[in-house]
Amino acid sequence: MLDAHRPHSPLPNAVGVGYKPQHFQDIQDAPGPVSWLEVHAENYMGDGGRPLAQLRALSERFAISVHGVGLSIGGESPLDPDHLARLKHLVQWSNPASFSEHLAWSTHSSGMDTEMGGEFLNDLLPLPYTNSTLTQVAAHISQVQDTLGRQMLLENPSSYLAFEASTWSETDFLAELVKRTGCGLLLDVNNVFISATNLGYAPQGYIDAYPLAAVGEIHVGGHDEDEDDHGAPLLIDSHGSEAVEPVWDLLAYALAKTGPRPVLIEWDNDVPDWASLRAEAQRGAEALGALAKT
Repeated sequence: MLDAHRPHSPLPNAVGVGYKPQHFQDIQDAPGPVSWLEVHAENYMGDGGRPLAQLRALSERFAISVHGVGLSIGGESPLDPDHLARLKHLVQWSNPASFSEHLAWSTHSSGMDTEMGGEFLNDLLPLPYTNSTLTQVAAHISQVQDTLGRQMLLENPSSYLAFEASTWSETDFLAELVKRTGCGLLLDVNNVFISATNLGYAPQGYIDAYPLAAVGEIHVGGHDEDEDDHGAPLLIDSHGSEAVEPVWDLLAYALAKTGPRPVLIEWDNDVPDWASLRAEAQRGAEALGALAKT
């Protein structure tokens, strides 16, 4: 871990939204409570064009958070050096207030292709919490932070099963990563609610055990409801709808413990009009505002 890592988040302790190009003019004209914007890194790794022009214009008015979905931090394979180089270029160019990634994997290598790349799976897949996994993930986080010269935030996953091989709880695993690497954490309360429902534990208990001092950002989003083969509830992380009331309640529970933090509204699929997204942002702003009244 280098001393050059800059602890973030200089994001304002206010509400942000995931930026979608169709909302560009609406955001400029009537941002409402929105003080910052998140962009997905992989959408801005080109050399120019409208996406970068819009990002440049927005960054003059709003704080920007860059959120990665393709590094495969939890994978067994080495990090893709080309992807990491493109990410470094984007971060140097945009100088975002925050950079984050997922505790998940999305690439797999086997046989002669283990040195580089392998197969890319278009999903964020879970990993067992073992000592060997811990060592691998910590090395990947340190490589990213050394490359970028800044602290990264790591997001807790949404889970659909538990690995028998795991010897660490998820919260202890995250706390140990913070200790070993100096990374920060991105607490996604929708993911907590999904995992708690699917695996049968209390989401508030998860929050209680979470290393809250390391939280630099909190996410809120929607999910889909389904059933497993036995008829039990199964929640799917979709980012395609409004957040449900229990997730808003969990946000309030988390904020009561962390104090004010940057809160992001995620809505990546079936994206609504700006008025609907701004209404969700208003709920996030109200949750933050409620802290000042307690």
